[in-house]
Amino acid sequence: EHLFNLKFAAKELNRNSKKCDKEEKAEKAKIKKAIQKGNMEVARIHAENAIRQKNQAINFLRMSARVDAVAARVQTAVTMGKVTKSMAGVVKSMDATLKSMNLEKISALMDKFEHQFETLDVQTQQMEDTMSNTTTLTTPQNQVDMLLQEMADEAGLDLNMELPQGQTDSVGTSVASAEQ
Repeated sequence: EHLFNLKFAAKELNRNSKKCDKEEKAEKAKIKKAIQKGNMEVARIHAENAIRQKNQAINFLRMSARVDAVAARVQTAVTMGKVTKSMAGVVKSMDATLKSMNLEKISALMDKFEHQFETLDVQTQQMEDTMSNTTTLTTPQNQVDMLLQEMADEAGLDLNMELPQGQTDSVGTSVASAEQ
C-alpha cells in the first residue's frame, strides 16, 4: 500500500511538472504579446511568472525523482524480506534433514536452495537496475555538464549564452522570497 502511494505521488509530481512547463510556455507567449504592444512592465511581470513556473517544474521533477528512488528502495526492502524468510525456512529444513542424513532429502533441499538463490540474484539485479535508472541524485555532475554541452552543440547554441545564471537566479530568488 505504501509502495503504491509512493509511486502514485511520483506520477503526480511528474504531472505537476508538465503542467508548470505548459504554464511557462503560455507566459512566454504573453511576454511576446506585451512586448509587441510596447507594454514593458506587463512583459516583465510575465517574465517573472515564466521563470517561477520553470523553477517550479524543475523542483517538481526533482522531487519526483527522489520519491521514485525511495519507492525503489522500499521495493528492495520488501523483496529482501521475502527472500530472507524463504532462506530461513530452507535453513531450518536443511538442519532437520542433516540430522536425519537422508541424502535424497539433502539433494532436494540443496536444489531448492540453489533455485531460491538464483531467484534472489535475478531480483537483486532487477532492483539494482531500477535503482540506477531512478536515482538521479547519484549522477556525476561532470557527465550531466558534458551532456548539456553536447546537446547545445547539436542545436548550434552557445550553452553559456542560453543559460544566463545571474539574471535567472536574481529574479527567481526575488519571486521565491515574495511568495514566502
